[in-house]
Amino acid sequence: MTRTHTCGELTKKDLQKEATLCGWVQTRRDHGGVVFIDLRDRYGITQIVFDPSHNKEVHTAAEHLGREWVLQVQGHVRMRPEGMKNSKLQTGEIELLADILVVLNPADTPPFEIDGREEVSEDLRLKYRFLDLRRKRLQENIIFRANVIKFLRDWMHARDFVEIETPLLTVSSPEGARDFLVPSRIHPGKFYALPQAPQQYKQLLMVAGFDKYFQVAPCMRDEDARADRSPGEFYQLDTETSFLTQDQFFELMEPLFIEVSKKFTTKKIMKVPFPRIPYRESMLKYGVDKPDLRFGLEIQEINELVKDGKFDVFKNAIKEKGCVRIITAPGAANKFARKDLDELTEHAKSNGAGGLAYITLKDNEIKSPLTKFLGDEFINTIIKKANAKEGDIVFFGAGKELTVCKVLGQLRIELGKRLNLIDENLLAWLWIVDFPMYEFNEQENKIDFMHNPFSMPQGGMEALQKKDPLDILAYQYDIVCNGLELSSGAVRNNVPEIMYKAFNIAGYPREAVDKKFGHMIAAFKFGAPPHCGFAPGIERMVMILRGENNIREITAFPKNKSAEDVMMGAPSEVDEKQLKELHIKLDIVQPKK
Repeated sequence: MTRTHTCGELTKKDLQKEATLCGWVQTRRDHGGVVFIDLRDRYGITQIVFDPSHNKEVHTAAEHLGREWVLQVQGHVRMRPEGMKNSKLQTGEIELLADILVVLNPADTPPFEIDGREEVSEDLRLKYRFLDLRRKRLQENIIFRANVIKFLRDWMHARDFVEIETPLLTVSSPEGARDFLVPSRIHPGKFYALPQAPQQYKQLLMVAGFDKYFQVAPCMRDEDARADRSPGEFYQLDTETSFLTQDQFFELMEPLFIEVSKKFTTKKIMKVPFPRIPYRESMLKYGVDKPDLRFGLEIQEINELVKDGKFDVFKNAIKEKGCVRIITAPGAANKFARKDLDELTEHAKSNGAGGLAYITLKDNEIKSPLTKFLGDEFINTIIKKANAKEGDIVFFGAGKELTVCKVLGQLRIELGKRLNLIDENLLAWLWIVDFPMYEFNEQENKIDFMHNPFSMPQGGMEALQKKDPLDILAYQYDIVCNGLELSSGAVRNNVPEIMYKAFNIAGYPREAVDKKFGHMIAAFKFGAPPHCGFAPGIERMVMILRGENNIREITAFPKNKSAEDVMMGAPSEVDEKQLKELHIKLDIVQPKK
């Protein structure tokens, strides 16, 4: 016997047909001496009937079947009796009357129900991931992801991009996160690194003349887990192009996000073309460089209002080159109890604030602990600036700019959730542009690259020679949707002398650049075209399109929050023989408790 149909295929059009199905036992029920089996595969569920009046031998065998046994069943399609039809199933009008039953494999009792009706701990789900993946929701998510990747590949191929695989064993590089290192057996004491991204390879492909490159690239970074970030590995649509300006690159790639959104979700794209927001403006208005534009709540700066006031906290913040900013929460005074305000205060403290000051407008009365410091008249001036109305609350942030941005930026997100301001039916795509090339590292008291050191500075060599480094902008950009950054990208620095100068400002002498990136410099000296690119994260894109909030729900075999594969037992100890072959001796330093 061979399978003739899937478990989601048969309908009343197939009445009286002989069919052979293969699948797993979802449920078994006994009614009036007749055994009913729901047989499941990834396509659906078909009800199988084992009737002793039709075939006694097969019925007897069916009485011993258990959940998740693997079966092959041959029978004839017939209509279900009236009152027994199931409109929730594609096959819900028919059933298969069994003639032949073959048990392909029995199964132990599973540790949780596969039908998804019970809550199961994540640790248990990950330990038995092969069972968890039998669940309909997860199977649909994984298939959805596969379809998105196919669409992305087809889209890129249709626009003459060449799909090229790059090495998985490469050199360690300072791209931000910690590397996963692989010891070399042939070269004792030396290590490969698993790629954090194919960054240098794809730029070298531009030098080689492949003006449009892409791959669905595996990337490995030794990072901590988050809801939107898997520890260890992830995939990205790695992309690079030659001979395009930043604006031309946006015009080329923006339709990809528009088309994938329309193909895979009914959510409405908020604005086309996508807004392009300078980094500085984003930090001022939203407190983050990946703003969620599905709701307002813009942050306002009130330095000019308060710099000459009587309140020392505000005056000192500005005196020390910090800032004072406010955010107005519409209707919050009528919705928030004391408990909510206490929770928001703790939320602000967790992001670096000393506390959370606010003005409440309720019952035609202004209430604020700031009144005794600022006075009624000054409070009213701030309320007018905030455009606050009856029922609103105005929250304050004062101090160093980065701290205020973080506090109010995260507060804005929390307010959006608590006040139900986020429209879940919108996709708010945008570009963040004009990132600073450098930032000041207070811990080391030096200038550092802010993001990608290989970005072209706006203004080129002249900007590097004549401008204050902290005023130099880079041709760097992010693509963001609904508060999630899908990718950073940049116009690359393809001129060796500009690269040397850029690194020199950040404290790297010419010799250090040659030692670390000599292969790149050498390649660029043979004619490197202007080039730019980015690498949108596959998992984050699927999360947005699918409406999932956890990356582990759209990844077949994810690690847990501790970067462990509890199903496979990784990471694990290895044999002493393996270590000797790699010329490695372990000297494990126990972490401090």
